[in-house]
Amino acid sequence: MSDLTHLTAAAIATGVRTGAFTARAVAEAHLARIAAHDGQVGAFTAVTAERALATAEAVDAKRRGGAPLGPLAGVPYAVKNLFDVADLPTLAGAKINRDRAPASRDAALIEKLSAADAVLVGALNMGEYAYDFTGENAHDGPSRNPHDLTRMTGGSSGGSGAAAAAGFVPVTLGSDTNGSIRVPSSLCGLFGLKPTFGRLSRARSFPFVTSLDHLGPLARSTADCAAFYDAMSGHDPDDPVSQDRPAPALTPEVEAGIGGLRIARATGYFDRMQKEAARSATAKVADALGAGTVEIPFVEAARAAAFVMTCSEGGTLHFERLRTRAGDFDPDTRDRLMAGALLPAAHVATAHRVRRKYRDAMRALFREVDVIIAPATPTRAPALGQKTFTLDGQTVPVRANLGLFTQPFSFIGLPVMSVPVWTGGEDLPIGVQIIAPAWREDIAVRVAGHLERAGIVASRVAALG
Repeated sequence: MSDLTHLTAAAIATGVRTGAFTARAVAEAHLARIAAHDGQVGAFTAVTAERALATAEAVDAKRRGGAPLGPLAGVPYAVKNLFDVADLPTLAGAKINRDRAPASRDAALIEKLSAADAVLVGALNMGEYAYDFTGENAHDGPSRNPHDLTRMTGGSSGGSGAAAAAGFVPVTLGSDTNGSIRVPSSLCGLFGLKPTFGRLSRARSFPFVTSLDHLGPLARSTADCAAFYDAMSGHDPDDPVSQDRPAPALTPEVEAGIGGLRIARATGYFDRMQKEAARSATAKVADALGAGTVEIPFVEAARAAAFVMTCSEGGTLHFERLRTRAGDFDPDTRDRLMAGALLPAAHVATAHRVRRKYRDAMRALFREVDVIIAPATPTRAPALGQKTFTLDGQTVPVRANLGLFTQPFSFIGLPVMSVPVWTGGEDLPIGVQIIAPAWREDIAVRVAGHLERAGIVASRVAALG
């Protein structure tokens, strides 16, 4: 049974479809691994075992009856606990939200995955209200990096990173406002896909920054990211930013290759603010792709503007909670949200002007190149509890700066794949971002698939004692 927890989603769906094993056997194996090891890892805040086994039984019954199975038949997955899960309160990592009534309906993306016959096994730990890059939750405890339990997963989708890397499930769902899919993917050694803003529905998920929030998958292969994206894509009128435009399938693009793509590595800011592991990983990927170089204009101003918009919108969203229940917040989260609620409107207006200028500059840049390569995080996973690190000769806070390379791209909603690289004989991975023009997830997936087939990038199931 333990071998089933090391399979990709694609292999599980094929095995269930062909009768090599049952969906129930797959669910039981993953639930057993969670029960054995999540006490160490801290990935889950709720395990929906009864629901998972009932769903698996239904998938097996369909197969026995000759009914067609969905593309993700029997594949276990779990979701960040800001997704509504019917009969669970939607925590969003917060103490305050434990007072909420259980959700009456699943989030839109969970409903789509249910239609594809995937098996939900639970809800995952996360940074409070998604305002976090470390994966350390003050109320539920930290999610721990399965490759080294003394280290961070990254956040705010820390449980999502931990669960996939630990072999608890092959795929998880997370959210990404400033980098919260890509940072845990980098530190935990996963493939993470942040689609274009407006591509995947956010309906019935707890918001953080409405103008920046994205949802997407973290997985142990490019193909699994693509398969889950394909099952979840499509216009949803319940999400006001969901775009009604064609969403070509990504699965055929995984093996399409990189022929004809103009690829460049980001320099300047991205060269300065990194440690050797990030530099080596990015160089390894760029060399394998024959990448040129490009300097991205206004990138530091864009990151600063992203901070302003995040603080302002987050502070406004939580203003009433801050006014009435300030003591129930993690103090670090509370203080940043309170500062955001007090930002002058002129600062926010300036941030929006920077966003427009930066978006125009990136559109012009993408007329010259098709793909940009950049580090996902400036370093491998820091130690749990570590407060500072040194970048470009300066001592800076870990929590704010793990996302310094991811923020500039989510700020204007570009699609990005983070791919895992292992360098220098180290036991910890680090991620590299593959950034494509808006609505061109297919390009990012083509590059990731090429790198994975070439053995340049890879994910590993952590060996847990």
